[in-house]
Amino acid sequence: MRRRKKAPEDINLSDPQYYFSREMSWLEFNNRVLHEAFDPRTPLLERLKFMAIYSSNLDEYFMVRVAALKEQVEAQVSKLSADGRAPKEHLEMIYQRLHPMIEKQHRHFEQALRPQLTAQGIYLLDYIDLNQEQRTYLQTYFEEQVFPVLTPLAIDPSHPFPYISSLSLNLAVVVKDGVTDEELFARVKVPKVLPRFIQIPIETQDSPSSVPNRPPLWVGVPLEQVIAHNLDPLFPGMKIQEYYPFRITRNADLDLEEDEAEDLMLAIEQELRKRRFGGSVVRIELQPSMPEGLRAMLMNEMGLTASDVYEVEGLLCLGDLFSLTDLPAPELKDPPWSPVTPPRLKRVNETDIEDLADSEEDFFSVIRKQDLLVHHPYYSFSRSVQRFITEAAHDPNVLAIKMTLYRTSGDSPIVSALIAAAGNGKQVAALVELKARFDEENNILWARKLESAGVHVVYGLVGLKTHTKLVLVVRREEGKIRRYVHIGTGNYNPKTARLYTDLGMFSCQNDLGADLTELFNYLTGYSRQQSYRTLVIAPVNLRDRLLTLIHREIEHQRNGGHGRIVAKMNALVDPRLIAALYEASQAGVSIDLIVRGICCLRPGVKEVSENIRVVSIVGRFLEHSRIFYFHNNGEEEILMGSADWMPRNLDRRVEAVVPIADPDLKKDLEEILGIMLADNRNAWDLQPDGRYVQRRPTNGSPEQSSQKIFMELAQQANAT
Repeated sequence: MRRRKKAPEDINLSDPQYYFSREMSWLEFNNRVLHEAFDPRTPLLERLKFMAIYSSNLDEYFMVRVAALKEQVEAQVSKLSADGRAPKEHLEMIYQRLHPMIEKQHRHFEQALRPQLTAQGIYLLDYIDLNQEQRTYLQTYFEEQVFPVLTPLAIDPSHPFPYISSLSLNLAVVVKDGVTDEELFARVKVPKVLPRFIQIPIETQDSPSSVPNRPPLWVGVPLEQVIAHNLDPLFPGMKIQEYYPFRITRNADLDLEEDEAEDLMLAIEQELRKRRFGGSVVRIELQPSMPEGLRAMLMNEMGLTASDVYEVEGLLCLGDLFSLTDLPAPELKDPPWSPVTPPRLKRVNETDIEDLADSEEDFFSVIRKQDLLVHHPYYSFSRSVQRFITEAAHDPNVLAIKMTLYRTSGDSPIVSALIAAAGNGKQVAALVELKARFDEENNILWARKLESAGVHVVYGLVGLKTHTKLVLVVRREEGKIRRYVHIGTGNYNPKTARLYTDLGMFSCQNDLGADLTELFNYLTGYSRQQSYRTLVIAPVNLRDRLLTLIHREIEHQRNGGHGRIVAKMNALVDPRLIAALYEASQAGVSIDLIVRGICCLRPGVKEVSENIRVVSIVGRFLEHSRIFYFHNNGEEEILMGSADWMPRNLDRRVEAVVPIADPDLKKDLEEILGIMLADNRNAWDLQPDGRYVQRRPTNGSPEQSSQKIFMELAQQANAT
């Protein structure tokens, strides 16, 4: 007997079976990152880079996500997430999934990557394998450079258990008193002020590389091994018994009561001190050889359970491998990429800022002709966004500059341009988001520097992070005021602009200028602005607008049209938007989602999401741009902006998304989406069971890497 097909209205789209765990989805994303360290198509030092990225990603995951779940368990929070799980269940799933992943990572590094590095003349050696000449060199290095920095801390009834900082690498040292024969324990911190890997003179290496005509490129040994094999001067009169490396991770999320903070900057500085010197321990990494008694003592002192212990064969903290990726071996890296100048800005960038008054064309004249779209890192950030702000800072016709700063680099030319603008007598306002996680300290530094230069600095809204990426330039032209805007998907950070894919649009549309003016008034003053002419703003109306656009596609499909949605983002978590996409799929709307990281939507489920496909692209650059396409019966509507489809972005952050009006820009964004959907090199398809399967060229078809294609297109455009 055939089962009757359920009517769409009979299916509960909130049923937990239709939602993936956010926590597990993130782990699967990091697993795709790790895969790049395994993929032989990836150059060797790039594989080392992905190995390091995986580790540093995992550090942050423990400091924030795992720490939050543990706090919820301790507080006996019973609320279930959309996938129907309580915090304790999430923790158990994380432990079960992570232990084999970490074992796989370290096994691959020790058994595959390390030998391959050796074959290429990069010798990351163990101290016990050094020859006498190398040991002598390191003993001298230890005495002169390392020993003066070390502070051994005894642990006994008269010496309480020491504070151990988060992410620090340590040695648990067991010594025997030469007089009493008593066995004692001490902790030695591996200092972060010294390089993790100590380079040894190349000429001391006995074996040549396996690459013909190549001498050793680099020879070195981990710092903790240098310390461990030279411990005697630290404990005179004691006999060194054993040493065991270990590393801990602490809760690093800030606990702010913004409503009660009279000075937000001061409150954040106080919380940062707590982060450095406090926070419960959520993970310990150690080697399997550590004795049970010593392990139990560490766990007891730090309040850990067996599930918080991660055994690591080999080196701890593979995030430090980043330092080796800078070695001068171009044949072991991706071909170098230099972002090109956007074609429409070539002439502008040929003119020095000081000579703009005599130039026929400047940045503002280019924007007046037509809106401009830039795609980073294929097009240069410094010769587009940075140039725009710098020109505005020095243009005598510019009256005011307003912008948001969520994250920026330590030596930011953007900040320098704002300071120059204030010095040139312009009204300059900067909204510096002090709550940008792990950039709080840097942002406080720049906020103070901006304030001292005369820039009006504000720190955002109580209870909300200002995540939007906006610049507003007010200029006097022929006796009238014209407003120029930049609306982006990425931070105003020249360094990450070379590593992240992002989009930015320049325009002088009147409605956009008016919207940004009112939005900045909302951010810096008192306003309950609830509607905008063009911009779509979170938390004001972004979720409602997206729901409206999805339901419009449903109506077109039901009325005989062709419903079509393509959305690119970093994360898809919001249950209401996921349920709306399920409803659209049930109606027959064709949906393609390009979601780099977390995706809680389950695609390909019969009668629920059969028309939804989800792809994740993990490659050389970190996919960071957001594009939302709605077919609208042939009158396409395309939006771009700073927001992912997550409750935090829609409810607890200020985000800006802009509908694209210019037909040429619409075509450019459609082309970007089409190229990404055709990727068969860096693309992974999400399966209904939560697995991701990497695409491969089939039937002799050529390999298509979307990121490589974008580089080629940028070069071609620049050559014309």
